[in-house]
Amino acid sequence: MGRRLFQRFTTVFGLAAALGAVASTAHAEDKLLKEAVEFNGAVIFLNAKVPGLIFGAVRNGETAFAGFGETAKGSGKEPDADSIFRIGSISKAFCGGVLTSLVTDGKVELTDRLQDRMVGASVPEKDGHALRLLDLVTQTSGLPREVPRPDAPPNDPFSTNTRETALADLEKDPFLFPPGTAALYSNYGFDLLGYALADVSGKPYAELLEERVLEPLGMKDTSLNPPDDAKPRMMQGHNFDGSPMPTVPSPASIGCAGGLYSTTNDMLRWMRWHLDRSPSADSEERLVNHAAYVYRDGLTSVLGLDDGGPMGAMGLGWVITFPEGDRPLILEKSGGLQGFFAYVALAPTRGIGAFFVMNEFSTGGFTAAVEATNEFVSSLAPR
Repeated sequence: MGRRLFQRFTTVFGLAAALGAVASTAHAEDKLLKEAVEFNGAVIFLNAKVPGLIFGAVRNGETAFAGFGETAKGSGKEPDADSIFRIGSISKAFCGGVLTSLVTDGKVELTDRLQDRMVGASVPEKDGHALRLLDLVTQTSGLPREVPRPDAPPNDPFSTNTRETALADLEKDPFLFPPGTAALYSNYGFDLLGYALADVSGKPYAELLEERVLEPLGMKDTSLNPPDDAKPRMMQGHNFDGSPMPTVPSPASIGCAGGLYSTTNDMLRWMRWHLDRSPSADSEERLVNHAAYVYRDGLTSVLGLDDGGPMGAMGLGWVITFPEGDRPLILEKSGGLQGFFAYVALAPTRGIGAFFVMNEFSTGGFTAAVEATNEFVSSLAPR
């Protein structure tokens, strides 16, 4: 353990015994949050044994973050709040936000059929069930995890994931079950959702996301592909064996499902918006976005949605886990792409949320980090 990390870890080690007294420290939220973030981040980093890690949190509008290790192996550079990283499938929660915005503006309805919202689509029904936008965003589409597509070069692996490929496959009746009757994690479904939202708005998904979510929140560093002048701030992703993974393009086709890059500063802005409990013009949008639309009870099966805890319900891009003991209701989403694992957990009723990103694939490290992040939210949530 490096001297600086050891000092940070031991300085806050005694915090564990103090977490239960959070509710009584009404005027020290910012300082306590910072120390809690340092402690939890250090534990996660030491356990995961990855090159670099960032841990950030929001509580009652206050924010804090801590960076550990290196942006790339051997770089000697610690990640900071402006370091750029992939968030993978957390992009789905952003896409759910775009859909929410269009719904509250009256541009679409959740029960609209994909057939009616995606230009050129020929979408069959399955046992009398039509595929709806709601089915796509709640992972109940009945579609396989990925769009079947030709092999692509390693330096451009998503290049064959195109609208045309998806449309051609849809005509072959690819459903594994009738839409709305079960849940299965599907990037395929979110690809289709991105196409449909672009068609509804008459503009590319990236522009729609910028207009509806990113620009209003001042998220200037969140994008499908960072500009050239931002590339020195990019973290390096690493594979399971520790080798660096190539920084590959994010085509528009995966923008809704998993293509986004972001920074800690931007993620905290986004989380703070979701956790704002004050009456405002955005209150209706948050209410629609955070609601549960499909409950686990009654579904014939649930696959690929329990990495943050047992899925109790699905929201608009969010996996919802129900309260249990001291753990509050949590909206959560994980992501993994090109050597990055990330996770965000929000407790909107308690005004607290946390996220982490690590720059190496580590299944054990990720699982432990998710558990620690959920425990962090539970420990700091007011009772």
